[in-house]
Amino acid sequence: MEEAKIHEELEKHFPQFEEPLKKLIAENGSLKTYEEGDIVMEKGNYIRSTMLVTEGNIGLYRDGDDGNEFLVYDIGPGEACALSLICALKQERSELKARATERTSVILVPLKLMDELMLQYRSWYYFVLETYRNRFEKLLEVIDQVIFKGMDERLVFYLKQKTEKSGTTKLHITHQEIANDLNSSREVISRLMKKMEMKGMVKSGRNSVEVVRLDA
Repeated sequence: MEEAKIHEELEKHFPQFEEPLKKLIAENGSLKTYEEGDIVMEKGNYIRSTMLVTEGNIGLYRDGDDGNEFLVYDIGPGEACALSLICALKQERSELKARATERTSVILVPLKLMDELMLQYRSWYYFVLETYRNRFEKLLEVIDQVIFKGMDERLVFYLKQKTEKSGTTKLHITHQEIANDLNSSREVISRLMKKMEMKGMVKSGRNSVEVVRLDA
């Protein structure tokens, strides 16, 4: 039954894969579900499989020397963890921590398949390249925001990313969680959100933020 479910999820979220590739992953992969807040991957761990996300969202975080963490990027349905692809292929330890930011389901593709997938399946090869390229572009955007932008602009950028990733303008997130992701304080984020609310850009609710317009 799990094999059939994996194939169904691949058909839905990874239609670009060749049918023999979907069959191979379905035969050898496994399904796993994480609840909101679950640690998917600890920094320093070896990665034994690649994750293909079919539902929910996973945040990848970098720990700072002061104990704070910084959101590097998110992965959602139809995407793979670029870090797991790299570390699985090179058998290296993870430099980032991964945490489910909502209930999340993934297909785990075992390490033993990596060489075969890269060598025999063109769609997987291009999928890996595209995943690397997308993550590199996202990292450049994050670097630009951190180095060249103020916290107000970083907050707008962050909310845009969240709405695009989730496909909804109502985000179930607190000011403290936003502050954690942006390596700021709740007081700073709450003050900026208040200004944005006065401009009609957002509406703040209990443990939620509704994005109205971010071009004000």
